[in-house]
Amino acid sequence: MNDSEKTPAEPGLEVRSYFVRGRNALLTRADFGELYVDYYLHQGQLGAQHEPRDDELLKQALAAVTLHAAARPWSESVAWTIHLQKPLLNLFVAGDNRLGTVVGQLFTDEVKDVGQQLFVADVVRERADTRRSAVEFTGADIFRAVEQYYAQSEQRPARFFQYAEEDFVFLSAQPQCDLAWLEGLDDAAMLTLDHTEELSLLETRRYRWECGCTQARMFAVLAQIMRADPDGLFGEEPVVRMSCPRCGARHTITREALEAYVGSESGK
Repeated sequence: MNDSEKTPAEPGLEVRSYFVRGRNALLTRADFGELYVDYYLHQGQLGAQHEPRDDELLKQALAAVTLHAAARPWSESVAWTIHLQKPLLNLFVAGDNRLGTVVGQLFTDEVKDVGQQLFVADVVRERADTRRSAVEFTGADIFRAVEQYYAQSEQRPARFFQYAEEDFVFLSAQPQCDLAWLEGLDDAAMLTLDHTEELSLLETRRYRWECGCTQARMFAVLAQIMRADPDGLFGEEPVVRMSCPRCGARHTITREALEAYVGSESGK
């Protein structure tokens, strides 16, 4: 898994996928330093700062969903909602293979205590219905939570390892996988895996931090409410402010602009 040659970097986080020959396992790996910088820049633009403990959980989730997405078909996108009890918070992360984007957000205010920890996965493929699965999990380590999701929902084992400070590796079982080998791997074995196993590079994908929550999308979200109850939406105010549930970006929508949008939609 070591880089023998350096080539000019392309934009975005590079995720490399390998097939472990003789073991029938898929390995995806990336150094998330670049993505984490973009995430912190986004937080700075919002004027937001999470508790270090919560921040680390979201960073784990961002790494996990990216490596998972890179192991899935190009036509697929995934969104995870992870409810933790201790600490009491919700995490949302999403990866879109078609666009090469990753985004995430955590929620600590008004989070309902539901008495159990839940991992909810929504999977969307082109020309197919959205598929949702929900499983319970234990502990407060996001990587271990994803492994439990794989065992219960995907019905196959998967393992996460930390190769360096921000460099993570994800191994998922493929048909006829050597399960005893996969489940017996430890951190020491992972550091020498490229010497002890035959790894074949399958592909390289790139991901960037991006939500895509434009004003137009916010208009589309509010349009139905505007048609039904404009006074209830705006009250006496000329504007309504909303935060994107995917990334937390704040949008200010004027009544005049939303009325114009609804009018243009009605005229189509």
